[in-house]
Amino acid sequence: MGRPGRVSLVGAGPGDPGLITTKGLERLRAADVVVYDRLVDPRLLAEAKEGAELIDAGKARGEARMTQEQINETLVEKARAGHAVCRLKGGDPFVFGRGGEEAIALVEAGIPWEAVPGVTSATATAAYAGIPITHRGIATSFAVVTGTEDVSKGEFQVSWRQFASFPGTLVLLMAYTNLGEIARSLLEAGMPANRPAVLVQWGTLARQRTVAGTLGNIAWRGAEAGLTAPVTVIIGDVAALRDQLSWFDAGPLFGKRVLVTRARSQASRLRSLLEEQGAWCVEFPAIRIVPVADPSTLDSALQALRSYDWITFSSANGVRGVRTRMDHLGIDARAFVGVSVAAIGPATAASVQELLSIRPDLVPAEFVSESVVEEFRGRAVKGKRVLVIRSDIGRDVLANGLKDIGAKVVEVVGYETKTSANSSEQARRAFSEEEEGGIDVVTFTSSSSVENLVKLLERDSKLIDTAITACMGPVTAARAKQLGLRVDIVATEQTMEGLVTAIVNHVSHEPPSDRGQGK
Repeated sequence: MGRPGRVSLVGAGPGDPGLITTKGLERLRAADVVVYDRLVDPRLLAEAKEGAELIDAGKARGEARMTQEQINETLVEKARAGHAVCRLKGGDPFVFGRGGEEAIALVEAGIPWEAVPGVTSATATAAYAGIPITHRGIATSFAVVTGTEDVSKGEFQVSWRQFASFPGTLVLLMAYTNLGEIARSLLEAGMPANRPAVLVQWGTLARQRTVAGTLGNIAWRGAEAGLTAPVTVIIGDVAALRDQLSWFDAGPLFGKRVLVTRARSQASRLRSLLEEQGAWCVEFPAIRIVPVADPSTLDSALQALRSYDWITFSSANGVRGVRTRMDHLGIDARAFVGVSVAAIGPATAASVQELLSIRPDLVPAEFVSESVVEEFRGRAVKGKRVLVIRSDIGRDVLANGLKDIGAKVVEVVGYETKTSANSSEQARRAFSEEEEGGIDVVTFTSSSSVENLVKLLERDSKLIDTAITACMGPVTAARAKQLGLRVDIVATEQTMEGLVTAIVNHVSHEPPSDRGQGK
């Protein structure tokens, strides 16, 4: 038997993937095996290295994919096989996370291990609800208590009488199912019925819901709002500060479910911008960007690059496709000497500078193919050789426009678009009211994203029209209308920032909605 690998008990934080620590992320990215909890955000799992084994150890009340004993055995087994193991646990491993039990099992088996603390939901969900759990003059201490005991036993191991007189903030984790009985016990032990109390469901995530009340009515108010676990319960006078300090759920898009149809490899920036405004993003890659199946034509064009006067890129995807083949062929930026470069917009231009180390010679004022053609009219391109890098389903506007003004155009496919597997069922489910309430806003960043979603929904435009439709630019909007969609928003600035700004402006003029808010 070889030397065992090390097990890292890593706290993933309370939900928001951005709250994992730098060290925790390093351990996750380096792991050969990741054993993760039910509430770990899928975006964190995407950080695992290629080929890493992902093991779902999720547990919920009354349901467990693996028992705790099986989890312990798995950690030992994988480490003994020499693997670096990341045990990715929600919150902090040692705050009601049974991390101590796992650590003891590793010690007894002689496995090297370490603890990487995480942000606990006990403090994070309170902060995201606008509640400081300690505050000068109000609360100088706090207590964190688990509420998972079975009420059918008729008595609690926790002494609620002791906590009834606790002067600080009381935070209850995993207590929502028993909240009514816990509140009754605290009231009977003398805690005032008017003590402020707040429930935070899905704390730190864009789907967060917050319900405020008092100890006397908080269980009823939570049931009335339809809250279900996971819920953090915060009881104490600091809870009243939420009215003044609420910040996370104050964004203009908070509670809005926004469908992001951009290809997964490109969705992170758009999603990040939307979530900064409070949106609850549903990532649905209607298309996937993949390398060209047969790169021989692209390779030939790149090897003969100096024979062209211009090369035009209509998207950042085309730039990435060219960069990939350049690396394969051993070509660097020197191949562009004497060749002018045109980019259709600022995002594409930024990719040219970043990936090719070249500053574009032409970026049109309007970010559409027609504007590129108009810019070329004044640049004496008649008789010039122009290489156009496009997608396999791209429009012919740019190439045809350049031909019309006398350029000698060669079109080459730089990347291909594919529909994701099982996407049709996923798309319909996303629009279903039963799926967390349907979709409020659909975003389209290109004509191809429109075409693919409509195709996946079997041309059921009525389904898309149940939401606000937001398009990046007039070309995408025109294609949406051609396919029978109602277009509500057209971003005049054809960037992701411009699209998000247009959505915020539109929603800000809508009647207020109570989605995502407690009563």
